[in-house]
Amino acid sequence: MIRKCPNHGVFRGTECSKCGETGSLILDNEQTERLGRFISGALRHFPDDLGLAMNQHGWVDLDVLCDAMRTRYKWANKEKLFSIIESDEKKRYEILGRKIRARYGHSVDVDLDYTENALPELYYGASREEVDILLEKGIKPVKQRYVHTSTSVEKALEVARIHTDDPILIHIDAAEAQRNGIRMLSATEYIVLSEWIPPQYLRLL
Repeated sequence: MIRKCPNHGVFRGTECSKCGETGSLILDNEQTERLGRFISGALRHFPDDLGLAMNQHGWVDLDVLCDAMRTRYKWANKEKLFSIIESDEKKRYEILGRKIRARYGHSVDVDLDYTENALPELYYGASREEVDILLEKGIKPVKQRYVHTSTSVEKALEVARIHTDDPILIHIDAAEAQRNGIRMLSATEYIVLSEWIPPQYLRLL
């Protein structure tokens, strides 16, 4: 659920982690899940189905998204949309003026315009079944526009454990890859995107 603390703004859960206030309810658990899935689908996977004109960098008009949202969910409004964005610990979305986009996770064809990654090393978690293939052929996106790599060992393990109980970590020589023309984009503090990472920049950690 999402609630609003009078002192610290929106938060997820039953009480504000900063002051313990329960605040006022904005979205219950079911509404949070349903609206979250709608926003993800609209900004990552099927904007055309909702009449959203997405530009090459993934941006859509915020008001048009709100209109599409209210058509499907009569109880939804812009405040509830903003509460989803602001309380999201993974920072999946960003708003700029009257535009909104997903930071990562796209299956539609977008050309994200983030700054180049500045970290010399990145990490990717894989299952034991797939690691040999990745080391041989490189890491390519599956059902997504970009490969999602992690900026730390801890984050790579956290992501990999969603799919496997026994993840294997792959070290990525990002500095060398970028020197040789592999584009890597900093989507968030923890996620770097790439279209493909060739095998010569990979090794087991």
